[in-house]
Amino acid sequence: MAETMPAASRARIIGFVAGIAALALTLVLPPPAGLGEAAWHTAGVAFIMAIWWATEATHVAVTSLLPITLFPVLGITDIEGATAPYGSAIIFLFLGGFVVALSMERWGLHRRVALWVIAQVGAGPHRLVFGFMLATALLSMWITNSATTMMMLPIATSVIGVLLADSAEDGDDRDKTNFAVCLMLGIAYAASIGGVGTLIGTATNVAMANILKGAPFYIEVGFAEWMMVGMPFVAIMLPLSWFALTRFAYPFRFAHADKAGAHVAEARRRMGPITAPEMRVAAIAALVGLAWVLRGFFKDAVPGASDAGIAIAGALALFLLPAGGGQAGTLMDWKGAGRLPWGIVLLLGGGLALADAMGTSGLAAWISVHLAVVGTWPLLALMVVIVTIIIGVTELTSNAAIVSAFVPVVGALALGIGLDPMMLAAPVAIAASCAFMLPVATPPNAIVFGSGYVTVPQMMRAGLLLNLVAIPLVTALGLLLVPLVFS
Repeated sequence: MAETMPAASRARIIGFVAGIAALALTLVLPPPAGLGEAAWHTAGVAFIMAIWWATEATHVAVTSLLPITLFPVLGITDIEGATAPYGSAIIFLFLGGFVVALSMERWGLHRRVALWVIAQVGAGPHRLVFGFMLATALLSMWITNSATTMMMLPIATSVIGVLLADSAEDGDDRDKTNFAVCLMLGIAYAASIGGVGTLIGTATNVAMANILKGAPFYIEVGFAEWMMVGMPFVAIMLPLSWFALTRFAYPFRFAHADKAGAHVAEARRRMGPITAPEMRVAAIAALVGLAWVLRGFFKDAVPGASDAGIAIAGALALFLLPAGGGQAGTLMDWKGAGRLPWGIVLLLGGGLALADAMGTSGLAAWISVHLAVVGTWPLLALMVVIVTIIIGVTELTSNAAIVSAFVPVVGALALGIGLDPMMLAAPVAIAASCAFMLPVATPPNAIVFGSGYVTVPQMMRAGLLLNLVAIPLVTALGLLLVPLVFS
């Protein structure tokens, strides 16, 4: 009997063929009324990239290279114009920030910070869950969501083992199981939520800022400006998620968690005092973060200062300063930098190239005119629909790819109805980080699912609850806070 092809493989094949077919249609059919040939071909490239991104017909980074080949061939732009977006300043902001994050991982500073936060929150079982979530969210603002989750997972697994060891003495098995589910899901969800807090916290934020920087928007999203939107989301969504998980989705109740607290204390003791490399990395990271936040205050004194320049300056300092403390070499070397996420860099470049072509070819303007009918909707209804669609779609595909595909469209819509593009683009970026229901939705979800403590139905139940919390919160921030910050 022939083996049945896996559903994922079938979806990739269908997506591969459908993407090529969509591009081919724009090559053989005349453009719609009012749309130029270059804009129509740009639409074809947008179709194939969106379909391939959504179905993962090939790796998202490979799809992101299509503009370099297709744009010059189809007469959309020349090779210089096609490749320029891949060297955007926002990409260097991401790279510099990631070098700082890798240096924290290299010397174990991220683990020390996590254990310290958990210890400060306390040893009660509900407090432990919140402590893990808080530590994960704080780290995820600076370190990739995947790396943060993988770092927190073994710590959480050992704490679960301590608490589950005496189930006969302290509470029933259901309480212990629910605690384990809450702790694992809390880490995954906190990684996604925390990434929203800073511009470099997740690729969705960087993708949005990258696209808005180019035509036809020309909006520069500053690091400090984004924090004024992202941090309130984290400050509200994190405790709401903890409360929803531990009180509604999977409530638990048992008394003795002192052993788990002692385990965390022992883990901190084994780390020993903070080392010289850790202190130097912490100092550089703090200076970079402070410079990002305060850049608006010293931009007159240093007119050439930029978020990307600050990030690269921090990275250079890490490559040049000695580690100290008897350690050979510098705080960061090129071998350690080999873990830089070049695939994400290409994804960001491809998204910006596509958005730039949509603006310069006239496609964005054409879309904005034909979507103007949606502009007659009340803004609240429009934003609820957009946020709900993004949260739903990002459960099934790459959230950065979704942002790369949707931000140019909602940005064009905003321009067409006389709205600041940030009013719709910012909620799209935030909503894309609210994928809580499925293991395939985000790497943190997949990582905690692989621990064996969480089943798909458990994740879907909790994730649906959190999605229902996220929709009104993201909508409210888009309506009330974004116009204040980006007015």
